[in-house]
Order: sequence, then C-alpha cells, then structure tokens
Amino acid sequence: MAKHKPSPRPASTLQEQLPELREGQSVALLQELHILTREGKLNQDTRRKLKQVYHLVQFIEPLLAEVLATRGDVTLADHGAGKSYLGFILYDLFFKSKGVGRVIGVETRAELVEKSRALANKLGFERMDFLATTVQEALTHPGLPARIDVVTALHACDTATDDAIAFGLAKHASHMVLVPCCQAEVAGVLRQHKALSLSRSPLAELWRHPLHTREFGSQITNVLRCLQLEASGYSVTVTELVGWEHSMKNELILARRMADDRHGARERAGQRLTQVLDELGLPELKQRFAVDQVDSNSSPMTM
Repeated sequence: MAKHKPSPRPASTLQEQLPELREGQSVALLQELHILTREGKLNQDTRRKLKQVYHLVQFIEPLLAEVLATRGDVTLADHGAGKSYLGFILYDLFFKSKGVGRVIGVETRAELVEKSRALANKLGFERMDFLATTVQEALTHPGLPARIDVVTALHACDTATDDAIAFGLAKHASHMVLVPCCQAEVAGVLRQHKALSLSRSPLAELWRHPLHTREFGSQITNVLRCLQLEASGYSVTVTELVGWEHSMKNELILARRMADDRHGARERAGQRLTQVLDELGLPELKQRFAVDQVDSNSSPMTM
C-alpha cells in the first residue's frame, strides 16, 4: 500500500519569523540593512544584532516620547553609529510618523556615513543626518545643534563611551543611553601601579592577576561613569541590554537629567567618585571623569 507523503509545511510568515515586527514597519529598510533577504526571509546571521537593537529601542522610545511631549520636538545623537541600525530603526518606528524630530548619526568611518546618507535619501528619511567625525570633535561640530535631547552610544569601545558622556553633559542632554564596550584605560592604570597597590592594601588582590585586572578595570570604569553622571545631576539605572547568553558586553546605563539636586545627591556622588579614585590609586583619572571640581579633602572611603 503506497504511503502518502506529508504535505510540505507552509513557509513561515514574516511575522512568525520576526515577532518583534510592527505594523507599518518598513520591509525595504530591513532588507537594506540585510536583516531580511531580498525574498523577505529573515537573515539568521543578523537576528542577534536585531534583537539587541529592538531591546534597546524599548528603552529609548519612551524617552523620546517624553521629550517630545514636553517641548514639542526631540533630537537624538547616536555616537559610534556604525551602519546606523539603531538610528534607522528608531526613525522608522518613532520619528517617521511625526512631523518633527531629528536623528543624527556620528561615525568616524566616512564610507559608512556615505552609505547611511544614501540609504536615508533612498527611503525618504529626511530628518536623518550623518556626520563623519569623532565624538570629541562632535562637541564643536557646526553640523550639530546646540541642544541634543537624547544621546546614545551602543557598544562604543574604550574611552568613546566617556567621550559620549562628555558630549551629553556639554549638550545638557535630558537622557543618555549607553552600552559600554571593551574598557581598557582604567585596567591599564591599575596595571601600572599594581606593585605599589599590593604593598599598600589587600584590596589590590582584586586585580593582581591579569584576567582580574581586565575584568575589574571594566567593572570599575562603569561604576565611575555612573558616579560621574550622578555628580553631574543625573539619576542612573543600570541593567542588561539582553540576556548574558548573547554577549558579556551588555551592561546598559540609563541616565536621566534631574531638575534639581535632591538632598545633596550630586555632592555625595562627587565625593564618592573622588574617594573611589583615591582608594584604588587612580587619581590621574580625575580629569577623565571630570572630578577636578570635587573636594579632594573628603574623608577616606570605607570599603
């Protein structure tokens, strides 16, 4: 008796392949970003990247909406934009339907900036701009407005995250959304003074071994960044971008500018920042973390 062959399973719909897809979202954009193939199928190689971006968008959209509701306009600057995945998807999901708002991608690689400009023009994303410059140079770049409401830096390597923070502080940003990556500066300073630190304090055992130096330096860098933001008048929340199974570089720092200094929080954070730097033998980094204005005669920190 002949067996009947089972009917082939119908091809998955785009919504089944990509549950995060929203109604009205540009399929052309997803294809141009190579998230979808020309046939409209999900490119599995870019799914992880897309998942990270979507997760980050969930944090950023409410901030954009808050600023827009408050002042009737909103400008976002994305530092280390790369291929501008984040900027394009934010524009498509949030800015496109609004009559106002602007997205500015800041990227050092001129060829990526040119490609992003061409894509924005092709898709009719008129309120997207791209600058081929460093984060430091962006502070005085004539192509950037005096006011930036939201600053993002997704996996900005090493001190680029610190430069993005300095940019946000200079522009009096209402919000900063940061995903630091590959921090090496603090670890390098710890390594230089390791012998002296070991002779002075048993806490130096935390970074005696090279692997621990790297990891501890990375952790302390983000702690210092959070204290710097708090000392500058921001409330700070630290969480994960996505689950640790995707990457060990997914610490997400969310900073919101506060209208006033509640109960002396700024001064306490500034003192704490100075104390941490002094306790760990990192006073030479005070300028990096903008603590030169903080009283260095505060009492030693108990650890």
